[in-house]
Amino acid sequence: MKILVTGAAGFIGYHLVEKLVGRGDTVIGLDCVNDYYDTGLKYARLKETGIAKDSIEYGREVKSSVHENYSFIKLNLEDRDGISGLFSGRGFDAVCNLAAQAGVRYSLVNPHAYVDSNICGFVNVLEACRHNGVGHLVYASSSSVYGLNERMPFSTEDNVDHPISLYAASKKSNELMAHTYSYLFKLPTTGLRFFTVYGPYGRPDMALFIFTRAIIENKPIDVYNHGEMKRDFTYIDDIVEGVIRVIDRPAAGDEAWNGAAPVPVRSPAPYRIYNIGNGSPVKLMDFIEAIEEAIGKKAVKNMLPMQPGDVAATWADTEGLFKDTGYKPCTDVKAGVKKFIEWYVKFYGVIL
Repeated sequence: MKILVTGAAGFIGYHLVEKLVGRGDTVIGLDCVNDYYDTGLKYARLKETGIAKDSIEYGREVKSSVHENYSFIKLNLEDRDGISGLFSGRGFDAVCNLAAQAGVRYSLVNPHAYVDSNICGFVNVLEACRHNGVGHLVYASSSSVYGLNERMPFSTEDNVDHPISLYAASKKSNELMAHTYSYLFKLPTTGLRFFTVYGPYGRPDMALFIFTRAIIENKPIDVYNHGEMKRDFTYIDDIVEGVIRVIDRPAAGDEAWNGAAPVPVRSPAPYRIYNIGNGSPVKLMDFIEAIEEAIGKKAVKNMLPMQPGDVAATWADTEGLFKDTGYKPCTDVKAGVKKFIEWYVKFYGVIL
């Protein structure tokens, strides 16, 4: 297949590109390489896929020196003309839109970044898919959309109309916008609600990265809600496998859907939503213990109250994903943390 992956310099995007080109797909990666976090890490990911930093110019497609079936272009999703031009005549079989302004806490500081990228940028992608005959749009949503919902595990059939961060609201908006295009223009769309993704080349604003760096450097870690939190930590390889299975299975309309008793994540239109999580939440203190064990050093903990926009627990019901694709993430958190620590030590030249 010919596939466009946006957010290709990002954590999930980088791993997805490697997997897709490895199986023989023709892939074009897109990223704006913004400075939300260390661009050095983003360029390191690009280098792994054969894209050298000094070869990148805005709007110019660069061929990989490692994969003959991969090329990269630096472009903003908000660039309507640029996105339209990229799609024109390409004949993409599928688009996987992972590019977005991420982060719950940052949305309290810079809300406009979320509107620009996650709303305006996403409609540019939808329009480009619509006008260029794309066979399937897969896009990143987030477990954050569950907001004030306290019913566990989080089910895609639950109401998600009470987000508690602008980031979550922007992702819920993506789901609504995608349904509109699926219904009006018969564009198959599938949204993926990711649950706390971690692993090698992960984002440095995420807990695993922050805790690892602090423990190694003998600095205290901030533990919110006094440690009374749970997360459905999902290893990157599990996420990527789930994404690929979904890409290969375009959404279809549900003939049994009933407008008098509507199910939120299905529709008579070619539209679906899935959770991708491990399906087994881990206590934050147990997660920290796994990091301490892998590093061989105890953390100094600074116990703090809950942060605005955060939730106490996440837990994914992955039954829908398993039913439709036969896949269920399964990496044990201790094994996943160990792999991350091994990468971190090698990447940053740390001696434990």
